[in-house]
Amino acid sequence: MSTLPAASAQVSAPAPVLRRARRSVSAIFAVHGAVQGDFATRIPWIKDHLHLGAGQLGLALMAPAIGSFVAMPLAGRLVHSLGHRNALRLLMGLWCAVLALPALAPNLPLLVLFLFVFGGCAGVADVAMNAQGVEVEARYGRSIMSGLHGMWSLGGLLGSGVGAIAAAVGIGAPVHLGVMAGVLLLLALTACQGLLDLRPEAEEEAPPRFTLPPRSAVAIGLVGFCAVFAEGASGDWSGVYLHTVAGANAGVAAASYTAFACTMAAARLAGDMLVRRLGAVLTVRLGGVTGLLGGLLVVLARTPGPAIGGFALVGIGIAVVVPLCFAAAGHAGDNPSRAIAGVATVTYTSGLVAPATVGAIAQGTSLPVSFAVVTALMLGLVLGAGILSPDRKA
Repeated sequence: MSTLPAASAQVSAPAPVLRRARRSVSAIFAVHGAVQGDFATRIPWIKDHLHLGAGQLGLALMAPAIGSFVAMPLAGRLVHSLGHRNALRLLMGLWCAVLALPALAPNLPLLVLFLFVFGGCAGVADVAMNAQGVEVEARYGRSIMSGLHGMWSLGGLLGSGVGAIAAAVGIGAPVHLGVMAGVLLLLALTACQGLLDLRPEAEEEAPPRFTLPPRSAVAIGLVGFCAVFAEGASGDWSGVYLHTVAGANAGVAAASYTAFACTMAAARLAGDMLVRRLGAVLTVRLGGVTGLLGGLLVVLARTPGPAIGGFALVGIGIAVVVPLCFAAAGHAGDNPSRAIAGVATVTYTSGLVAPATVGAIAQGTSLPVSFAVVTALMLGLVLGAGILSPDRKA
């Protein structure tokens, strides 16, 4: 069985075209991350503007994950129908444009609706850009997916930095997000010009409009599920953990997420070199061990220093897992877009359930017990890494 679709079974693109495609898809990942980072910084403004309680905000913030979950299975058909470049031009354009929507919501029901659309656009654009990344990687003949996801993390950090400055100087979220939507839209459309313009051959059968994940994607996705669960739990609860368990003040507690995000971005940018030296399987297993040690440090910590160090190690440990899951999906069958959509659907379900699960366990026991569960999931990376081998048959 071919590891690439018929559209990809062409003569390898010339080196200058490949270099341009890599730069372009790297920019696409960064823009996608910047949209997310900009939005995240204005959640407090939206909460205050609509006078939402914590429970109402929590309900609203489930909507993007649900939207992504529903929309991602549609991505394979879109990429097949439009081709890679045109699909990304459309989907990234929509993703940038809807950045302004949440801040324009006049009430909670419309906020939930707008966030559902926001998440749906994020999900299908995510699948399409990973499909392009897998194709570029296949032509390069070496790992680049970890670096692409590192660019996403950098974009998120830059977007959140712009948002923090806008909030600090008193710029309202509608103005800030509206301006950034236009800027990022322009950057995305410019970057799309350099993408590989891959199209299916005439005899290639179109995938269903809405397709459930194939079996091979479910198995790969479960490995990613473990990593994204740890990412979601750490991102949403690290500050609370630092404050309530480790006794940190508000400033130090906030720094815990910064440490987690920065180490994760750095590990992703360096991850391709590690994958080339050690291979995907050993890299993920070592990451699982690193994440396991970090999780144990978090569970045992009762002062800020060890807890922040533990969250940083968790970030390093899980950094390359999702990029390698998408790369494995691209080699898991004859339709990478469908396989990647399936892996994304399974993997990103973690983002939906992790924060609530951690909260529910903590409510019944304690936050250290919650993070003991997160730590146990790191064993899933160690035990399941073999399924990410590029030599494994679908």
